[in-house]
Amino acid sequence: MAKSHVSVIGSGQCGPNSEGRALYAAAVELGGLLARNGYVVVCGGLGGVMEGACKGAREAGGRTIGILPSSDRTTANAWVEIPIATGLGPMRNMLVVTNGDVIVAVGGGFGTLSEVALARKTGKPVVAIGDMGAIDGVQRARDPEHALSIIKSILERK
Repeated sequence: MAKSHVSVIGSGQCGPNSEGRALYAAAVELGGLLARNGYVVVCGGLGGVMEGACKGAREAGGRTIGILPSSDRTTANAWVEIPIATGLGPMRNMLVVTNGDVIVAVGGGFGTLSEVALARKTGKPVVAIGDMGAIDGVQRARDPEHALSIIKSILERK
């Protein structure tokens, strides 16, 4: 049976030494939890939450796929195992969404919001860690462990 893919989306601006370090740490924790539970991490392949999720997953022995906005695979963060260069710019967000069985948002801004909207429009389940405001159909998680519990529940019903 194929492993389920979880697309992790969120701020590209946070990092371990930035104001957004709590979001980055949550992404690292989430990536590790996903990998240890056999999920493949899919993301946009760049920095911030995308890097954090990939870092956590790879450090836990997991697989990562980065769907890049540029046509240059070398722009992927160091933790992406399989970089996919698209040359699509922000339109690659649709590929990030469609390649996940579940979408998890870790903070983020308008780019993340567009991915959440695409996910909801296409019927993909969305889990949010952090403040996303009130969005119909988005399930709230207190932290990465709670998000994992929700993901497992969603995938068991599929």
